[in-house]
Amino acid sequence: MLTRKQHELLMFIDGYLKSTGFSPSFEEMKAALRLKSKSGIHRLISALEERGFLQRRHHRARALEVVRLPDDAVVRASEAAAEPRAGQQAAQGFSANVIRGDFSPRLAGVRAANEAPAVQLPLYGRIAAGLPIEALRESGAQIEVPLALLGGGEHYALQVAGDSMEEAGILDGDTVIIRKGETAENGQVVVALVDEAEVTLKRLRRRGNSVALEPANARYETRILPAERVKVQGRLVALLRRY
Repeated sequence: MLTRKQHELLMFIDGYLKSTGFSPSFEEMKAALRLKSKSGIHRLISALEERGFLQRRHHRARALEVVRLPDDAVVRASEAAAEPRAGQQAAQGFSANVIRGDFSPRLAGVRAANEAPAVQLPLYGRIAAGLPIEALRESGAQIEVPLALLGGGEHYALQVAGDSMEEAGILDGDTVIIRKGETAENGQVVVALVDEAEVTLKRLRRRGNSVALEPANARYETRILPAERVKVQGRLVALLRRY
């Protein structure tokens, strides 16, 4: 039996994971539940862990996993699956999916994704400052990606180097799947080419005639550049990780 706030937090985390592929930050959870401090979120998460609804992967940024949902939520989800129109409308927005490489028998959803049809995408190497995307393409490596993670358009994969996006759930060594394109909405995580020379993975914000490239780590500064110095090379649509 969950309290109202525990139930509300669990459903918020589950919905956030399904819509973005990443677990929410404590600040986002605090705002969603209209709490005044993060300590209340810590207590709620601990209670959900003790009851077997949530699992925390320690030593990883924002790594929450919903182990199970309350029975009433499962029933509602089954009813919603029978009426797909709302889900189809939601699917038109951004959805960054995460497939974990922990293929234990209990992870039925991961196992199903692993058995799904797959395609080979070019793996351009580790995304790092000082290398244009054209230079990374020379590796010739490929990676197998479940077809279900991809929509329309051309895709490629990059390995992440560094921790500048860890608070968005993107960790050093992860493989990100990028949908190639030259446009992106504010707030989307993109591969940006700066001054025709430097490639970086950051959150994009447009501010008048300037572009802000935001890290997701308080130890790094946001870079604000003239719009003409920044070219979008693609946007994040999925993330692969092995544990």
